[in-house]
Amino acid sequence: MHKNVSPVYSVDIMIEIDGTAYSGSGTILRYSMALATLKQERLHITRIREKRPKPGLRPQHLSAANACALVSGGDLEGAEISSQEILYQPGGTLKGGEFHFDIGTAGSTTMLAFTLMPVALFAEKPSRFIITGGLFQDFAPSFFHVKEVLFPLLREMGADVHLKMIRPGYVPKGGGKLRLEIKPLAEPLQPLQRVEQGKVKTVRGIALASHLSEQQVCRRMAERCVERLRRRGFAAEIEMLEDSTAVQKGAALLARAKTDTGCLIGADQAGAPGRRSEAIGDFVARTLLEDLDSGAATDRHLADQLILFAALARGRTDYTIPHVTDHVQTNLWLVQRILGAETHLRGNHVQIKGVGFRGISRRTQAS
Repeated sequence: MHKNVSPVYSVDIMIEIDGTAYSGSGTILRYSMALATLKQERLHITRIREKRPKPGLRPQHLSAANACALVSGGDLEGAEISSQEILYQPGGTLKGGEFHFDIGTAGSTTMLAFTLMPVALFAEKPSRFIITGGLFQDFAPSFFHVKEVLFPLLREMGADVHLKMIRPGYVPKGGGKLRLEIKPLAEPLQPLQRVEQGKVKTVRGIALASHLSEQQVCRRMAERCVERLRRRGFAAEIEMLEDSTAVQKGAALLARAKTDTGCLIGADQAGAPGRRSEAIGDFVARTLLEDLDSGAATDRHLADQLILFAALARGRTDYTIPHVTDHVQTNLWLVQRILGAETHLRGNHVQIKGVGFRGISRRTQAS
C-alpha cells in the first residue's frame, strides 16, 4: 500500500468532486482517481459513499486509491478505511511494469482492474497487474463478463489488454487472483459503433464451480440456463469448469450472445448461500433475454463500462443500451467534468465525442 502523506498544493487548478452525485457509489472515487492521474491534475473528493450503509472508503476503494498513487508516484491524504474525503496529487510519470495488489478481503478485483486499465494504456512501457481478492460477487463486474464481453470490444477500439484467472475468489473469503496485462497505446483509442443489435448468431457461456463437484453445481446451472434459452429458440453451449484451487466453495455462470452486427451481450451471476444452482441458471437466462428483447446493442453492464474508454477515444462513439441506470449517468457526468468529453443521452442512445487522449506527456487533445 502507498503510504498516506500530506501533499503540498499550489494555487493551480484542482478537480473538485462531490461523492454523493448521481449513484453516490465507489465508482466515483475509482474513475475520478484514474482520470485525474491521466490529466495530471490534483483531485479533491468529499462525501465519499456518504449514503451507503458503511460510508467512506472500504478496502476495495482504498486499494484503488493507493494503486493510482503507486503507479504514478503520486501523493495521497486521507486514504484510510471509512474516510469520506481524500486529496490526491498524481505523479508526473506512468512508467508501467509489474505490480501486485492484495485487497485483503473479497472486494472486487475487477473494479480495481477498471481503475488501472485507463492509466496503464498511457504508461511508458507494458504493465502487468496481479490482483488478489474477489472475482465473482454481486454488485461488481464478474471476471467472466470483463474477459468475454468487455475486453473483445476494447481490443476492437485498439487496446492491447489481456486477462487471466489464476484462482477463483468468492465472498466472503476472497483469495482469488487475476492477472491483467496491458500494452501502452501507440495511437488514441478508436471510437466504437454499436447501434443496431442485429441477429443473434451464437450463445455461449461458462459455468464454474469450486469444491462443488459432488453437488453437480456446474451441470445444474448450465442445464437450467440452456433449457430456458432453448425455449426462446437459442441453442446455447456452456463450458463447465470444475475447480479445486479456490479457498472456499463458490460458483459463477456467464452466458454471452454474439450477433451478426458484432454486438456482445452478456449476463452473469455468482453463487451465494441459499442460492440454488437452478436459480442462477434462471437468472442468467432471464437477464440475457431481457437485454436482447430491449433491442439494445449492449447489455446493462457494458452500458456504463464503455463510457470511460469512449471518452478517451478519438472520434464519436455511438451505442444503444437496454435502459438508463445511475451508473450510466454517473460515468457520463464524470467524463464531462474531468475530461471535457461531449456526451449526449437520448432515450437509450448514448453518444460520446471522445477527446483523443494521447498521454500525460502531451495532455488531452481534441479529436
